[in-house]
Amino acid sequence: MPIKNRIAVAVVIGASAAALLAGCTKESKPHAEPSTTPPTSTSTGEPTPKNLEKFYNQKVEWGSCADYAARGEDLPTSFQCAHVTVPVDYDNPDGDTAKIAISKAEATGDRIGSILFNPGGPGIGGLGLASQGKGTELAKRFDRIGFDPRGVGASTPTVRCLTDKEVDAERADLDIDETPAGIAETEQEEKDYVAKCDQRVGKNLLAHLGTREVVRDMDIIRGALGDDKLNYVGYSYGTRIGSEYAETFPTRVRAMVLDGAVDPEQDPLVGLVAQYEGFQKAFDAYAAKCAKSTTCPLGTDPANAVKAFRALVDPLIDKPAKTDDPRGLGYGDAHTGVIQALYSTEIWDALTQGLTELKAGRGDTLLNLADLYEGRNDDGTYSNADDAFKAIRCVDDPPITDRAAVGKANLDVRKVAPFLDDGRGTGQSALDECAFWPVPNTGKPHSISVTGLPKVVVVSTTEDPATPYQAGVDLARQLGASLITYDGTQHTVALSGVPCVDDAVIAYLVDLTSPPEGLRC
Repeated sequence: MPIKNRIAVAVVIGASAAALLAGCTKESKPHAEPSTTPPTSTSTGEPTPKNLEKFYNQKVEWGSCADYAARGEDLPTSFQCAHVTVPVDYDNPDGDTAKIAISKAEATGDRIGSILFNPGGPGIGGLGLASQGKGTELAKRFDRIGFDPRGVGASTPTVRCLTDKEVDAERADLDIDETPAGIAETEQEEKDYVAKCDQRVGKNLLAHLGTREVVRDMDIIRGALGDDKLNYVGYSYGTRIGSEYAETFPTRVRAMVLDGAVDPEQDPLVGLVAQYEGFQKAFDAYAAKCAKSTTCPLGTDPANAVKAFRALVDPLIDKPAKTDDPRGLGYGDAHTGVIQALYSTEIWDALTQGLTELKAGRGDTLLNLADLYEGRNDDGTYSNADDAFKAIRCVDDPPITDRAAVGKANLDVRKVAPFLDDGRGTGQSALDECAFWPVPNTGKPHSISVTGLPKVVVVSTTEDPATPYQAGVDLARQLGASLITYDGTQHTVALSGVPCVDDAVIAYLVDLTSPPEGLRC
């Protein structure tokens, strides 16, 4: 079980969950500090640094979204799309440029301005999030803007390290041998992957994909849209984008909601163990609910659920389960499919279906779940989400090269998440791709200290499997933010149809009314 510091992708509950369930039917991851004089649009009343005026003052040419949607994704015909041009390297604004894809659902009433949404990842496109808040006051008062961060989705240039066939092969490669020979083999594969990224993407783009650049892109988007201040809703990793924007451009924030927090001061390995512990809690909650049914594939005693689960998945190490797809369901994909389903209680029925099938020797639903997580389309093509995830993560934080620390984290993960423990731990583990990355990191864990920031809102869910509740508490403390606590088992909740949360979030975004102190939903 190699250690992967995978920051979770936010599941936007509702439409995404419904699409997932439909898709599972048979019918069918040296430090440079931010500039102390960041660029600003002239609309803020502050000077715009030389050579950036053309980016802030560019005209946005809106048009059809037909050529913007990722393969397998349908954007509403009511959306408009455009590209916003930004410099690849903000220290060399006359050099190469990138085009950031943005989408818009126009305000239907008395417009306040624009509001940007990001779904998390990193590496996940956000064009579809222009539909967030549909049918609410947000849709009347704001142009809702989705965007694909640099290197992602319809933004260009795009990060793509592997071909579709190479991704299939990588998923089939288990990498569970944690003997010295197995670790050496896994690390060589990581080095080979890095070499392909270097060759196919290039160091210049790889060096400028981090959150540091994304927040500056967002400020150019703000300026190009004509907004004096930024309105922003970020989910999961999108909270890291938001908190770094708040650090870099505090006086340009009007309203900001951060849901499913990534704690910027947390050590990545500590955060990794906490994330796995969260998924174990979600698994336990699922098993307890499932056990109430006599047909539960894990049995009717939740205390035996981990053992029952291991009995289902361990045989896949030697032989994949049969699927209609010729790939079959392998051991790694079985775990991935389960993790995908644990993001939300709305997907638990699909998990039950998948485990029931696996008990009968079939793996179709779990493979569909894994494909959803990995960004694989029905035609066998992939989004570039995984390549972008790795590329962004590897510049956002220092590489972890301490083998003792990685080995300890491996044992800690096995301890806190026994449902994922194959029993083959040795106390050692392979270093991941970031240890061999060809460009230096541009960020590092740190505590946020910022002045001039207006009141912002953090939303945190008590049993969030991917971004633990305490991270939201800690982020709210650092930002001096209002905290909304949601009692539930899912990853992110804002604007998903929970009135207590949504009413407070919408009132804040529209009227700048802070939620009641200690609001718990």
